[in-house]
Amino acid sequence: MILTVAWIVPLLGAVALAAFPRWSEARARLWAAVMAALSLLALVVAWVGFDPAGPLFQHVDELQWVPSIGVAYRVGVDGIALAVATMSALLFVAAIVYPVDTLGQPRQYYAWLLFLQAVSLGVFLTLDLLLFYVFFDLTLVGMFFLIGRWGHGTPQVSALKFFLYTFAGSLLLLLAIIGLYLSIEPHSFDMRVLIERQPLAGTGLYAGLVFLALMLGFAIKTPLVPLHTWLPQAHVDAPGPASAILAGVLLKMGTYGMIRLPFAMMQETFAEYSLTIAIVALVAILYGALVALGQSNLKRRIAYTSINHMGYTVLGIAVAAAFFADNQAARQLALTGATVEMVAHGLITGALFLICGSFWQRTGDYELDHYGGLAHRAPLLTGFTVLAAFASLGMPGLAGFVAEFQVFAGTFAVYPWLAVLGVLGILITAALFLDMLRRLFFGRLPSHLGGFSELKRAEWGVLGVLSLGILVIGVAPQFLLTLIEASSALLVGVR
Repeated sequence: MILTVAWIVPLLGAVALAAFPRWSEARARLWAAVMAALSLLALVVAWVGFDPAGPLFQHVDELQWVPSIGVAYRVGVDGIALAVATMSALLFVAAIVYPVDTLGQPRQYYAWLLFLQAVSLGVFLTLDLLLFYVFFDLTLVGMFFLIGRWGHGTPQVSALKFFLYTFAGSLLLLLAIIGLYLSIEPHSFDMRVLIERQPLAGTGLYAGLVFLALMLGFAIKTPLVPLHTWLPQAHVDAPGPASAILAGVLLKMGTYGMIRLPFAMMQETFAEYSLTIAIVALVAILYGALVALGQSNLKRRIAYTSINHMGYTVLGIAVAAAFFADNQAARQLALTGATVEMVAHGLITGALFLICGSFWQRTGDYELDHYGGLAHRAPLLTGFTVLAAFASLGMPGLAGFVAEFQVFAGTFAVYPWLAVLGVLGILITAALFLDMLRRLFFGRLPSHLGGFSELKRAEWGVLGVLSLGILVIGVAPQFLLTLIEASSALLVGVR
């Protein structure tokens, strides 16, 4: 019941905002924050009640819906889903509380954010393939309106490109889900049954086509090169909090989907193509870092680092899928690292995009060359940006290092040459973030920035919470690793 509460509460909050027209800015924001926080609290309760030594899926709720075709309302979590869902709920609270110009429509803005939270959590919590697709598709609707109505630049164009591109991926996903559904007798959309029975094991071309459709659909959402072209402009034109959700939550649906569907349900097929997927991930790591280094637009630079970091996640998943390798401990380590990377990237890049929103609210400008010397003018802003940047480039003691160390340690045991080449991505990432910090905060302060203001209370409060999460995971990650390792061990066959 607790998982149902987690996604239903924000949906009810969105309905209340949509149904009753008289909401002031402050009341709408407070209402949305309370609903989002209650959802987060429900997931924290589920975390506390999760037994790492127990079965793979826990807190299961099931209600028959259309039994004749095997559809039911099913929710439940393993450690991987629970970690990503809890991070997502926290990021939604941060995005709602963070100041933003709602353009005189606070009720609609916060209603769409709560709707997006509800369906996003549904993706991570459902155990029914058809419901997974429904939630997965509905996330496009919420983000489409947040970008198109409250964005800047050419928001309608960016929102349309985002929607059409990612909807094409969703249609591929639907075809693959139908293929999985028809592959089992009696037909069922129950993820637990498909994971247990592996119905497409050794079925040749049919399995290959289903796997290809799944991976293409999730690769667009992640996104992987060359299916990434929708992402940079969507980020640049989206409001800061929406960008934080896009990078911190929606991109994770691609990598989470890879773990939950092809990795868990098609183990033999994924093992066959694991090296190919790992090479594609390496391309994303290097390409994302190199292209980010060449960007003069702050938001576009951070957007390309997301492609780089999602490459690390996909690399870990591909290594974990290499079932021909004898080193099960290394594959488990890679899968655990991939999951920690999803959580760490959500917190880190979520904070960076919220910081971008603060820059836009003050200047309406993302060009790095138009800044400089802000370290004395805004020391809090400087401190939070430095922390997030160093976490993103993988400095020890911060969340990014914990994730990347596990991914590369696991990769080195299975595909050592990929690990060696992938480390170059970290070097380039360090260069691009140090260059960004230099251009934003050091040197001479331009005259037009003389009135640049320090972070407001709500801004530094939100960034403080996210930064605390980054530090805690970096210094004492055991609470997170214990949760994830239990599920990753079961998925790779260690226990």
